[in-house]
Amino acid sequence: MTTLDLTARGGRGRVYWLLADCWNIVRRGLTHYQRQPVNIAWQLGFPILSVLLYGYVFGSAMKVPGGGDYQDFLMPGMFAMTMAFGFINTATVVVYDSTKGVIDRFRSMPMASSAVVAGRGVTDLIVACAELAIMMLTALAMGWRPDGGLGFLGAFGLLLWLRFSLIWIGVWLGLIVPNPEAAGGLFAVAFPLTMISSIFVAPQLMPDWLGWVAVWNPISSTAAATRELFGTPVGGDTWVEQHALLMAGVWPVILTVIFLPLAVRRFKKLSR
Repeated sequence: MTTLDLTARGGRGRVYWLLADCWNIVRRGLTHYQRQPVNIAWQLGFPILSVLLYGYVFGSAMKVPGGGDYQDFLMPGMFAMTMAFGFINTATVVVYDSTKGVIDRFRSMPMASSAVVAGRGVTDLIVACAELAIMMLTALAMGWRPDGGLGFLGAFGLLLWLRFSLIWIGVWLGLIVPNPEAAGGLFAVAFPLTMISSIFVAPQLMPDWLGWVAVWNPISSTAAATRELFGTPVGGDTWVEQHALLMAGVWPVILTVIFLPLAVRRFKKLSR
């Protein structure tokens, strides 16, 4: 944004207009959810179906290392999986705006280019909070009983932290893929990313080479850390598993440092 742009917008500072533009993008995103209830039903209904399906269908057939209730093992992993799948929704919305000319309108306006990316991120975080709340209420109705207090709040925060980092991957991919159909194909990437992790099965029960991949999956660290905070720790032999809380904080930082600049840079390239 140039000095001329700032003068034309009332002479306020750059930070003010960055926040104002970001908030306008957030309001636009939430308004779309309000006017398209089908999207709300899908995004919020999928987590409920996932919890019910995996909890009841597979629950009696799975084992937890060292014993314990599989439902207590599964629920934190399901929360992490939902946060991981969220980047597909982000990419789909971004590519839809791009192909429908919405991004072109943003580019022609005197607004901070980074606000478009940041606004999308804030909108997705708000939706993620709703998804987590609904999933947890469903899990509680099924009999899941986590430890409360600060551990519960810490687990909720770590799950949102993972979602925050994956938002930028979704934005970056949404600015790259050519159409919404191609964005839907990203499920083929997300599915193995979540399956080869500790969401459903402990890495110790996998073949050695596959277990090693699962241990170093960022989603596994978040799942393991939230289990620990919810009061259902599952130990492991590797350094990553023994320091799950640390890695659950570090992995999202790494992903954000890589993909947030890439997303902003990609948007700026569209403006040329």
